[in-house]
Amino acid sequence: MSLILVISACLLLAIGMPVAFALGLGTCLAVLITGKFSMIVVLKETFTGIDSFPLMAVPFFILAAELMSGGSLTLVLLRFASQFVGHKRGGLGYTNIASLTFFSGISGSALADAAGPGSMMIKMMDKAGYDRAYAGALTASTAIVGPIIPPSIIMIIYGLQDERVSIAALFAAGFVPGILIALAMSVVNWRVSKARNYRGDGYFPPWNEVLSNTLKAIPALLLPVLILGGMRAGWFTPTEASVVAVYYALICGKWIYRTLEWKAVPHILIRSALLTASVLIIIGFSAAFAWILTVERVPHEMATWITQFNLSPWMLLIAINILLLVFGIFIEPLPGVMVLVPILAPVTAAAGIDPIHFAMVVIVNLTLGMITPPVGGLLFVTSNVAKIPLPDLTRELKPFLVAHGIVLIMLTFIPSLSTGLPHLLGFK
Repeated sequence: MSLILVISACLLLAIGMPVAFALGLGTCLAVLITGKFSMIVVLKETFTGIDSFPLMAVPFFILAAELMSGGSLTLVLLRFASQFVGHKRGGLGYTNIASLTFFSGISGSALADAAGPGSMMIKMMDKAGYDRAYAGALTASTAIVGPIIPPSIIMIIYGLQDERVSIAALFAAGFVPGILIALAMSVVNWRVSKARNYRGDGYFPPWNEVLSNTLKAIPALLLPVLILGGMRAGWFTPTEASVVAVYYALICGKWIYRTLEWKAVPHILIRSALLTASVLIIIGFSAAFAWILTVERVPHEMATWITQFNLSPWMLLIAINILLLVFGIFIEPLPGVMVLVPILAPVTAAAGIDPIHFAMVVIVNLTLGMITPPVGGLLFVTSNVAKIPLPDLTRELKPFLVAHGIVLIMLTFIPSLSTGLPHLLGFK
């Protein structure tokens, strides 16, 4: 049954069906062909997959990001970032990286970062003389910070799959890897800008303007600090933190920045509902898919097979990285976490690998799949919003993929990069 399940899902993915429906239909086909279970089981497990209290945080974090974006947040963060790096060689590239990194602490979504502030930065870089394909590749490569710096939807889903780690600990663990990725992208931008002579605007604003832009950006930048600090202080759970984030975003947009109009709220609610529905569909069908694998004892058999090789923790992490890189090429991060984590987490636990360390390796690795052909969702979004041919965009990706690979190696072999901050803050 598990063989039919995997083959049917892969065939559906190969013909271009969206990942959620490929997993759902693959599950239905496996149940129909084998006849071992009633079709009602698929429906039951799909709804069971989204019947979770911590999962309620997902729609609220999405709504908070939409409310923040509904105001002038993007422009505020753009001005804040550009004032420090815009005058340097390759300044708009650095501004792109800094803006997306700051925005990731609000959106929690790589696709939202690329389609929102990312598309704006591509247009600005194009007008300033940067190669449009390079601007798109830089945007897509930096946007993957979105699911890594908290709040992060994928971290919420991961916390539901592995009970050894709390969502709060994962939120804390994401800061350092996210900053490392931003720094790596900056190094690539420095090299490319130097080789292609991408000059900055040479203008450094007066200090009173710098102070004004900084003060305006502080309320937006405080959102991830409020969320993590509140959870660490015990004021609220991750689910309750998402509701706090909604109210905070509403206050910022309406009364601090004064750019959010009441008439825009219904449209924001509708857009948030659609985004939430798309995420929950993926989660529900992935849960049904994973349930079939579980009852067929696939996780147990794979764990037994892997442990028989008696790999050291480091060799095991290398093998898992290779598996995740291949797996991430063809499937999105959310279903990837739901399918693979229940299989791999027990194996790494037996090897003595810190669960927070392993979680960040998985999250960063699978997120890289968003910029690797042929499925890479970020590539298609960036290509569409910026009107860049996909082959041109892919061609410019090479140095960025190398930089991401170096960061992934560092995260794999230096556990403290992932575990240091959570342990320092007392998260387990």
